[in-house]
Amino acid sequence: MAKLILSLDGQTVREYLIDKERITIGRRPSNDIQIDNLAVSGEHAVITTILNDSFLEDMDSTNGTLVNGEPVKKHYLQNDDVIEIGKYRLTYFTGQAAAAPEAEPQDFERTMIIRSSPLAAKPAPVEEPVAASHASTQPVSRYEEVRTDEEEPAPAPAAAAVKPEENQPVAAIQILTGANAGKELELTKTLTSLGKPGVQVAVITRRPQGYFITHVQGESFPMVNGQTLDAQAHVLNDHDVIELAGIKMEFFFK
Repeated sequence: MAKLILSLDGQTVREYLIDKERITIGRRPSNDIQIDNLAVSGEHAVITTILNDSFLEDMDSTNGTLVNGEPVKKHYLQNDDVIEIGKYRLTYFTGQAAAAPEAEPQDFERTMIIRSSPLAAKPAPVEEPVAASHASTQPVSRYEEVRTDEEEPAPAPAAAAVKPEENQPVAAIQILTGANAGKELELTKTLTSLGKPGVQVAVITRRPQGYFITHVQGESFPMVNGQTLDAQAHVLNDHDVIELAGIKMEFFFK
């Protein structure tokens, strides 16, 4: 389980386990992590965790929030990230070693990541180069990171597992620009994160009501059909064109 270590002037103050979906940080006693300092706003920041991924958001605080020395509004947290709020630091630990970087990744591999949650009836494949195992059927690429923090649960009976989405068609995205134009990725997972960490990241969630895209990280927001999104989740429709981290891709139902 991921955790945060609160420190001041290099001295550890307290450790906090990230054991729930939403953790608030601020000066008020009602916060999950209270930092009683005048430089900290009453409701300064919030950490939202979806499955094994955590996202930090500054709540329009007076003095702002830094991650690794850079001011952020929204940020996808990675192991050893240091959050600075006033004079205090919160260090984020996942308990997992970072994966070794690959040599000279292609353009699509540099700009796309996958952070997906499994559907109960469909265990995720073993981590390996996708191109080698699916080249004849699904022309998709390897990505910069593919990480599953926990083993997949045993498959449930098919009828029970797919009931919430049994009437929902499976969607996919097709890359329209860049060196990997024409490649496809099926959105069979409950959560798929796309983008380039540190630049721009968005999340596509699969719900019984449909597919939704939400901005997670980056100063600029993704665009859908030429319109810039806001901070709210946006429903995706068939043949919508998404612009994210310098790449255009088309969302469509199969």
